Amino acid sequence: METSSRLTVGFIINPYAGIGGALALKGSDGADIRQKALAAGVEKKAARRAETALELLQPYKQQLHFVTAANEMGADSLEALGFSFDSVYKAAETPSSPEDTKKAVSEIVTHNIDILLFAGGDGTARDIYQVVPEQQLVLGIPAGVKIHSGVYAISPTGAGRVIEKILQGELSSIHNADVMDIDEEAFRKGTVKARRFGEMSVPAELEYVQAVKMGGKESDEMVLDDIAAEVTERIDDELLVMGSGSTVEAIMQSMGHENTLLGVDLVQQNNLLASDVTENRLYEEVAQRETGSIKLVITLIGGQGHLFGRGNQQLSPRVIRHIGKENIWVVATKTKLQALNSKPLRVDTGDSELDRELSGTIRVITGYHDEVLMPVAAVN
Repeated sequence: METSSRLTVGFIINPYAGIGGALALKGSDGADIRQKALAAGVEKKAARRAETALELLQPYKQQLHFVTAANEMGADSLEALGFSFDSVYKAAETPSSPEDTKKAVSEIVTHNIDILLFAGGDGTARDIYQVVPEQQLVLGIPAGVKIHSGVYAISPTGAGRVIEKILQGELSSIHNADVMDIDEEAFRKGTVKARRFGEMSVPAELEYVQAVKMGGKESDEMVLDDIAAEVTERIDDELLVMGSGSTVEAIMQSMGHENTLLGVDLVQQNNLLASDVTENRLYEEVAQRETGSIKLVITLIGGQGHLFGRGNQQLSPRVIRHIGKENIWVVATKTKLQALNSKPLRVDTGDSELDRELSGTIRVITGYHDEVLMPVAAVN
């Protein structure tokens, strides 16, 4: 039995990022700066820096699909390197503008991407921050004059390495990084005024928490308590569809409820609505609610890392579809994830189309304010 995992990557280049640097213009924001640099014959280098990141990923072409913008905003680089891609936006004019970046990204993120990879500077990060959904994972390839934002990798090669690690199934933690920018006009006059605009979610090198390093039962209990604290903090008044497994059991116990072994329980506003529900009852309950008002809390079952298809057949394709991938909270200790030895989480719902939709990557809650990114593969 083989599994197939494919990463869908949103990809956008600000072709004019960094163009002001060669003329000591302290940045590239503003159409006048771009025109001045182009008139002076300055070479655009953002695409080349983006391609440096992409070149590392060429051995993984079969596992990658990109969603991008036409021409120099992404498609040209992907085509030159032989990657599979869909182009979903085209700038009306050349040179493209920050507004084009926003419009392109707004369209790209509607295509069920796992991560948005972008090349630019702080101005680009700021533009993207204004239009991406809050939970969207992003990663910047540094190509601008100003790189103060924490959403950028340390180098184009570094950005490629992070994507490579995700493809290889290595644990990659997720944290919120600041989107910073400086006032270019003030900078040109010798004053540095950095301003924080917000934050976006980025993958990072995994930092193992002390509780995991300790090992043993006491450590596991501590981590389960942390996971339970994170889940209960996130809960509002949604209907919680609770799967089974020791991690979910710890969450149920923290709310004062028993957890059904190999069953599904329903909880809302800390009240146990139903235990060990059938598929029919479960579908009746979810179908009468809007998608966003339901959260499915599950962990991996068995040593092969199955999310669906092992011990939770009540979670049928129609139930999962109504809940929506974005409303699935996977919970697990890092110890359990490491035991998979870089293998992906598996989905085997009995519906091959749904399995493909669920494939890619998913966030896994591994502690209090602690998440990692895991690959998900359909079982063929």
